[in-house]
Amino acid sequence: MPTWGSLGFQDSASPLMEQLTFFHDHAMIVLILITTMVGYMMGSLFFNSLTNRFLLENQTIEIIWTVLPALILIFIALPSLRLLYLLDEVNSPSITLKTIGHQWYWSYEYSDFLQVDFDSYMVPTSDLPDSGFRLLDVDNRTVLPMNTQIRVLITAADVIHSWTVPALGVKADAVPGRLNQVSFMINRPGLFYGQCSEICGANHSFMPIVVESVSTNSFLDWISSMTD
Repeated sequence: MPTWGSLGFQDSASPLMEQLTFFHDHAMIVLILITTMVGYMMGSLFFNSLTNRFLLENQTIEIIWTVLPALILIFIALPSLRLLYLLDEVNSPSITLKTIGHQWYWSYEYSDFLQVDFDSYMVPTSDLPDSGFRLLDVDNRTVLPMNTQIRVLITAADVIHSWTVPALGVKADAVPGRLNQVSFMINRPGLFYGQCSEICGANHSFMPIVVESVSTNSFLDWISSMTD
């Protein structure tokens, strides 16, 4: 989860988020190179009193400053397109989770199991234990197995919400009357926090998401306890 002074992304917990982080770093290197070069050129123009008469009107320089930006854009666009297709890919999910946004809480249904559904509300500050996180902890966590392909179907019952877990690289709108789908695989155990990312009314800030990643055996034990 984010901490004070964090300048980058949260540590990734899924292959998709790793790829998103790599692409961000790739784009930032390109931006830094462009900014450095343009800054150097502007500085030299300000402080250099000499004039190069061949740069005032020259076909060569015009070709360079037309072709070079096009190549840079291609250099950014190709990894971006690859990542877009990776994010949309659904690889034979082992588990389907249905997420329903309400004002102002989340409901979860484990479609592969009978009668496994629950509501997830934020824990009020007055009831929060010393180890809890204010505005982020919930009474019922979303338990999912790690190293398993998971599909999440996202919808809403009233207004538009957005189911977002940054560490998993997942963000999808919950739209009434429509099912949106995301797919991911969690590659380590832990607690991963998120929040609704679409302004949805007075208590928009108070509908957090907590995904608990556990081993397959622990997940099956939890499912058994839910169905008892």
